[in-house]
Amino acid sequence: MTTVSTNTPIPTTPLHTPQPGMRLREIVFGAACAAAVRAAARLGVADALGETPATAAELAAEVNAEPAPLRRLLRALSCYGIFAETADGSFVHTDMSRLLREDDPNSLRYISLWCTEPWTWEVWPRLDDAVRSGTSVFPDVYGKGFFDYLHEDAHESAQIFNRAMTTSSMQSALDVAELLDLAGVSEVADIGGGQGHVLASLLEKHPKVRGTLMDLPGVVARADARLRDGGALAGRTSIVAGDCREAIPVEADLYIIKNILEWDDESTRRTLRNVMASARPGARVVIIENLVDDTPSMRFTTAMDLLLLLNVGGAKHTKESLIGRMEEAGLIVGDISPVNGYLHAFECIVPS
Repeated sequence: MTTVSTNTPIPTTPLHTPQPGMRLREIVFGAACAAAVRAAARLGVADALGETPATAAELAAEVNAEPAPLRRLLRALSCYGIFAETADGSFVHTDMSRLLREDDPNSLRYISLWCTEPWTWEVWPRLDDAVRSGTSVFPDVYGKGFFDYLHEDAHESAQIFNRAMTTSSMQSALDVAELLDLAGVSEVADIGGGQGHVLASLLEKHPKVRGTLMDLPGVVARADARLRDGGALAGRTSIVAGDCREAIPVEADLYIIKNILEWDDESTRRTLRNVMASARPGARVVIIENLVDDTPSMRFTTAMDLLLLLNVGGAKHTKESLIGRMEEAGLIVGDISPVNGYLHAFECIVPS
């Protein structure tokens, strides 16, 4: 006779593929799942749950919530593998629920909050309008552009955005540093590089390489502490405040352009033209982007693509469209390599 421990998680996800009608019902209720993740992140449930099982009542006391509704929330999340319920009605962590902890090295807490911010619930229902017009609906909904609204009217959301982008950049920076071969490179430039997490990771791995971080003044003012005065890498770092769509006054052996060629085609063309104008013949240009085709993360990247359409009128690239922009600019496109499950790196050369 087999005995099942009361602390053993019981399966709450279906063991078979739902019929099309039920699957569609589940999909159209997707907002409930996203809202449940947001609620758990805002309540701090994952942080309150340790490595031992806890009841909903125990967790409710920790997060200042009512036990019965919290149990309902945890039961819904468990259906998606976010937390798990044991045979005695307690709850335990899963690999996904741990990602909602703020102290997890791969935490997605702020990404989860960012993708479910209040403004997102206002623009998603207007997706049909964006598809008809091909432009952002954000100004129609809020009376101003996305970034103006974010920084003028939604300060908490702006802080969430900054923390989400910092988290995502720090996590992918290590993957980029692991992928790129810097043999023969003495100077690397991170163009539109945000706070410079990719550059810092590369300089730490390659102690003989110098680097330049270029981004808008307000962005580089918050650069990674390792790159700023007094930081461990400051002696090998130059910081340039500027808009890469206007000019790129930087000479380097390797230019890195990551996740900035998605706002609109004209911005993409101007940025690539400016790289070509600054780079010497034979310089490497590595362009790193999410793709909406030929990637294992298409559900994620196509969702980001639609959100870009809604909020700024931008678009994620297909492999073909990105190669087309690079070749149009005059770059010679070489190898294309996955950086991780959701990013690809395009190796290019400036021709002689």
